[in-house]
Amino acid sequence: MIVDGAFVVTAFVTMFVVIDPIGLTPMFLALTQGASVTHRRAVAIRACLTGVVILVLFAAFGEAVLGFIGISMPAFRVAGGLLLFLTALDMLFERRTKRRAGQADEDDGDDPSVFPLAIPLIAGPGAIASVILLTGQRPGLEGLALVIGVTVAVIALALVLFLSSGLLERALGKTGINVVTRLLGMLLAALSVQFVLDGLRAFGLSG
Repeated sequence: MIVDGAFVVTAFVTMFVVIDPIGLTPMFLALTQGASVTHRRAVAIRACLTGVVILVLFAAFGEAVLGFIGISMPAFRVAGGLLLFLTALDMLFERRTKRRAGQADEDDGDDPSVFPLAIPLIAGPGAIASVILLTGQRPGLEGLALVIGVTVAVIALALVLFLSSGLLERALGKTGINVVTRLLGMLLAALSVQFVLDGLRAFGLSG
């Protein structure tokens, strides 16, 4: 089997830009602020594994998965945006930090691994749409294997960055983390609104 190098490069760049492991690292740090090293590692692994499973599922079965349960991609974008906005509010107003303060001895009490890390930050509408489009460009098992391999590689890179986020935390300090958390909360709020607008535009409800 001859691997199409151009397709692999294109697929890798596409998935890297859409998932953005570098951009997700400070977000991961903000969402796990105050967590122990063990809990943070568990969250990182769960988030990345969940993201891999979801994207592999959509790479293999595409829009049929959403269609089977009657959900369109625009509806998925709107729902993901609304849920992401709630997380942004938590980050902006320190609700997550206050909850964690009341659960000081319960590391697993606040687990952002599935939402919002795996969905929709890692395996969001953009990443799902990308794997569907990429597998459509190369039908067959070879194309599917290439897309899955590239996707796993990108998420593995995200995992490495997540696991090394402690270095970033020590560099920023408590005050720096608080500032970054607020800024990322604002960016996350804007991203969530963009998800909703994209979904509404696809429905023809927005100009």
